[in-house]
Amino acid sequence: MVFPEYRPRRLRKNEVFRSMIRETVITPANLVYPLFVMPGKNKREEVSSMPGVFRLSVDQLGKEAKECMELGVNNVILFGLPESKDAVGSGAHAKNGIVQRAIKELKNKAPEMVVTTDVCLCEYTDHGHCGILMNKDVDNDATLEVLAQTALSHAQAGADMVAPSDMMDGRVAEIRGILDENNYQNIPIMSYAVKYCSAFYGPFRDAADSAPSFGDRRSYQMDPANTREAMREATLDVDEGADILMVKPAVAYLDIISRLRDEFDLPIAAYHVSGEYAMIKAAAANGWIDEERVMAETLLSIRRAGADIILTYFAKDMARYLRK
Repeated sequence: MVFPEYRPRRLRKNEVFRSMIRETVITPANLVYPLFVMPGKNKREEVSSMPGVFRLSVDQLGKEAKECMELGVNNVILFGLPESKDAVGSGAHAKNGIVQRAIKELKNKAPEMVVTTDVCLCEYTDHGHCGILMNKDVDNDATLEVLAQTALSHAQAGADMVAPSDMMDGRVAEIRGILDENNYQNIPIMSYAVKYCSAFYGPFRDAADSAPSFGDRRSYQMDPANTREAMREATLDVDEGADILMVKPAVAYLDIISRLRDEFDLPIAAYHVSGEYAMIKAAAANGWIDEERVMAETLLSIRRAGADIILTYFAKDMARYLRK
């Protein structure tokens, strides 16, 4: 039998060889950990559909930040559950709102932690949609001012970066404008540039109490069938001043991450969303998969597709895994 001249297995025979030629590497520095902040004191409530993920009161954030930083996860993104909601999401930009208090607590207890904030209205509106309603439809332009005020309030509270997730047209430019006008030129914008209307968001809506009370979000979030539109959305955000482009969800849209990586030279982020997390947890709980290995392989696939940054509920677990 004649063997081929090149035998790929030669470089797979032990871990030293495998690690020496490994093409894609993931580190804790690539990971962002989402935090859900709730009213009250001394509260830590597990999200039933997301085992291992908790809603925390503000006074619990310092402990959480310390654990993250000890693992090398130095970036968190905040989502707030307000004390009350109204039709226009006024709690989103309240000076003493839940996220504003959370930012101050984190910057006080863990000043080196990079605090990113989600900028959207769905958690703050009593109807659960991501903007101001006009005849049961989200009014794009009326929503922009509220989003901009929200981003500014986060910057004023001490946020290091803002991340608009609403998918309103023109929101990056509106936010960039108000930040610059108020001397926050150095606050970067990580835009949810390509956010699909996905069935993978269900557990997040449980965690953040943000499900729409009627209809759905198809009129502003992207159609999962579209690729070329994703490139247009990303181009618009680049032109408006985005510093980082995000794709959400991640695993079901690896092709989109790859396309953005090929088309743009900005950093690319991807959100490994709640449903993607919950499926791994559920399968592992049933003994069907090895949770750690599937977690690691999944997050590595997102990196391999081209994401520089991964927002994931597995951030702490992955950091622990990487230490082994």
